[in-house]
Amino acid sequence: MNSLNETIEFDVVTIDESVGANHKRRARLFAALGLAVAVAGSGAWAYWTFVGSHYVDTDNAYTAAEVASVSAQSEGTVAQVRVVDSQAVKRGDILVELNDADAKLAMRQAEADLGRARAQLASANADLERSRIDLERRQALIASGSVSGDELTRSKNDAHKADAAYLAARASVALAQARLDKAKVDLGRTVIRSPVDGVVARRLVQLGQRVLPSMPLLSVVPVQDMYVDANFKEVQLKDVRPGQKVELISDLYGSKVVYHGVVDGLDGGTGAAFALIPAQNATGNWIKVVQRLPVRINLDPAELQTHPLRVGLSMTATVDLRSQS
Repeated sequence: MNSLNETIEFDVVTIDESVGANHKRRARLFAALGLAVAVAGSGAWAYWTFVGSHYVDTDNAYTAAEVASVSAQSEGTVAQVRVVDSQAVKRGDILVELNDADAKLAMRQAEADLGRARAQLASANADLERSRIDLERRQALIASGSVSGDELTRSKNDAHKADAAYLAARASVALAQARLDKAKVDLGRTVIRSPVDGVVARRLVQLGQRVLPSMPLLSVVPVQDMYVDANFKEVQLKDVRPGQKVELISDLYGSKVVYHGVVDGLDGGTGAAFALIPAQNATGNWIKVVQRLPVRINLDPAELQTHPLRVGLSMTATVDLRSQS
């Protein structure tokens, strides 16, 4: 009986010691967990305070450019198309040529009209000089009675008519010159040149097509002058200013290629404000939505030359709020 009691007492002591050890181990685990949470929280606070709060970023960003739309400036038939989509061109390069037969004919006609007008002007000038000389001669003789008053009057009228004819001939020369200048301009417009350096895109014009003034033919994208429209949330923009430095990564090249840009400015309104159908915020079922404002970021031309971009590519932009270029 004593042995049984001693065994029971030993087992109770063993269980108590095991429970105590588990409590201690659990307490140490909770202490370690609390310490880890405190360290993680401190680290997160320190990172945000000293690093994270000085940057804002967005992946809602896309490349853009001031695309040059090339249109016809005169009516005509397309005689030659010298470019294709994706072709690089320089400013002044010939893109499209229209049939210039009518324009050349109009210019030759204008040249002939100008020649006739100048001949008429010369004749009118000679008549004016003769009428003036005749008037001066008769005025000199009027005192001696050799010339009657009627003759003097006729001479004055002839001089006035000659002067009017001369002025009309000079106006005709000016009009003929204007018509010739316009004919030369129209002839020049049959050759359509690139307004900027860039890459041809959206070529719509085809050989033999009849085009009219203002008809779009193609576009030229100045890829060397690309910029980025980064759409930041309105809550991110409190400290964003023009001149701040930006690091950008394109989906095209990945994180191995980092572009360095500068904030050029903030747009005048959100996308919702300029939408074709703006939001009706005065309705009863209004729900607040955080808006985004486009921020224009200029890119480094040297980096663009090394790693070219195209319009509409996705980018990730990170603005250094402490910087000012």
